[in-house]
Amino acid sequence: MIFLSHNSKDKRIVEPIAIKLREIFGQEYVFYDSWSIQPGEGIIDRMNEGLANCTIFYFFVSNNSLSSYMVKLEWQNAVMKASNGKAKLIPVRIDNCLIPPILSQSLYIDLYTNGFDVALRQIVDIATGSNTYRPQFTSVSNLEARTTINIGREIDVEVSANYYMEPIPHFLFVTPNAKREISFECKGCSMYTSSFNEGVIAIDNGRVHENAIFLAPPNLITPGFPFIAHFKALTENDIRISSVWHEVTKNSWKPIPFLIKR
Repeated sequence: MIFLSHNSKDKRIVEPIAIKLREIFGQEYVFYDSWSIQPGEGIIDRMNEGLANCTIFYFFVSNNSLSSYMVKLEWQNAVMKASNGKAKLIPVRIDNCLIPPILSQSLYIDLYTNGFDVALRQIVDIATGSNTYRPQFTSVSNLEARTTINIGREIDVEVSANYYMEPIPHFLFVTPNAKREISFECKGCSMYTSSFNEGVIAIDNGRVHENAIFLAPPNLITPGFPFIAHFKALTENDIRISSVWHEVTKNSWKPIPFLIKR
């Protein structure tokens, strides 16, 4: 039995969760007062029955529920039952209230911070015995390119490593400009490798191809030691850097985050 302990003022949030649990487990296995207590039935008796039979107790913690004497009796009863290993008590925080100290020792579901959909998935996962973990970081973006402008007469693009040394410092700076319109250099580098490559970057599902300026600084890129690519217009036309790509393996290129911070 799943018991949903809440204050009636919070039904707008709690009821969609109750309905979802009913769809999965059946109404008879979810104690939700709106359908578990019918007219003519004793409220206290039905509450006692639900608390006695529950194995999972969701306490929807809010300023409303914390000020309710009836809800207080429910969750304190659940604390005793959980301490004896007879039920699992899971607080679900639904507003900016403070979790009672006696409950703060347990990891709680934070609907208020993480949103309804995330909290609902966690509630269902716990009830079905699934692990609530969902990956947030599936890849590492170590490299990052920054500029103050990406269209103009002169453009500096700083490429930096956020976390660790980058062993292949090979970069493509994508531009729609022709070779005669733009000059390029590794700023402050004594020696570096560079070239202008026409039409090598496909965009717009391959319908458009842009040029790419290859720059390879002489030193490895490490956190705190970026390199700066400098571009300058050679004609009356403004120049533009539209994206920055990194060679991750031989002849395999991927774009890196390109941030314009004015």
